[in-house]
Amino acid sequence: MKFKNTVVIALILVMVLSCATNPFTGKKTLAFVSNTELFPSSFAQYNQVLTESKVETGTSRAEMIKRVGQRIAIAAERWLKANGQEGYLNDYKWEYNLIDEDIVNAWCMPGGKIVFYTGILPVAENESAVAAIMGHEVAHALANHGQQRMSAGMIQQGLSVAGNVALANDEKKLGIFNQSYGIVSNVGGMLPFSRSHETEADEIGLYLTAIAGYNPDEAANLWRRMAAASGGEAPAEFLSTHPANQTRIDNLTALAPAAKVEAKKFGVSSFRPLGKY
Repeated sequence: MKFKNTVVIALILVMVLSCATNPFTGKKTLAFVSNTELFPSSFAQYNQVLTESKVETGTSRAEMIKRVGQRIAIAAERWLKANGQEGYLNDYKWEYNLIDEDIVNAWCMPGGKIVFYTGILPVAENESAVAAIMGHEVAHALANHGQQRMSAGMIQQGLSVAGNVALANDEKKLGIFNQSYGIVSNVGGMLPFSRSHETEADEIGLYLTAIAGYNPDEAANLWRRMAAASGGEAPAEFLSTHPANQTRIDNLTALAPAAKVEAKKFGVSSFRPLGKY
C-alpha cells in the first residue's frame, strides 16, 4: 500500500510540474515533451511524408491551400499580438502542401506542418470551407495538442507499469487489470481527451477563420456535407476520437456569432465570398 501511494504521489507531482499554460485556451496543459524536442522530429516526419507522396504544386488549388494557410497563420499572429503573446510562434515553421490522394482528410503536425488531401476538396466545395478546415488544423498546432497527446500517452503507459508492479504478487488481480486497463483507459480517458481536443480546435479554428476574413457560418455547412459524404457510417461518439458530426454542427453553429464579434475587434466587418472552385 505504501508503494502504491508513493507511485500516485509521484505521478501527481510529475503532472503538476510538467504543465504549461496555453495562450489560446488559458488552460494548464500537459507538457512532458518540450516543443524544442518535439518540433524537429515532427518536421522530419513531415518531410518523409512529402517524399513518399505525390505533392501537387503549381495548380490553382495547391496555391489556394497555401494562400488560405498563410491567412490563417497571420490571423493567429494578430490574435497573439493583441493578447500580449507576441513571439509565441517563433519556433513554428508553417508549411502547407496538397497531396494528390483520394482521402477525405487534412492534418497538421506539431510546429505548423500541414497537409491537405485532394479527396477532401470536393466535400469542402469552396475556399471558405477550406479555411474552416485549415483553421481547425492550425488550432491543433497552436493549442499544442500533439504535445498533450504524447504526454497523456506517457501517463497511460506509466499507470500500466505501476499497476503491473503493484499487483505483481497477485496473479489473478494482475490478469484482470491487464485485461481491462487498456479498454478502460481508452474509453474513459484517451478517447474523451481526444474529443475535447477536436472540440477545442473547432472553437479556436472558427475564431481564426473569422479573423482571416472567412465567414464562420460555412464551418457548420462543411460538416453537414461531411456527414452526408460519410453516409451516416460512424462509430458511437463515446468510442470515437472525434465528436459526432451533429455535435460538431451544433457547436459550430452556436459559436459562429461569437466568432463574428471577435473578428470585428480586428476590423473584419464583412467576409470574403465563398470562393467556389
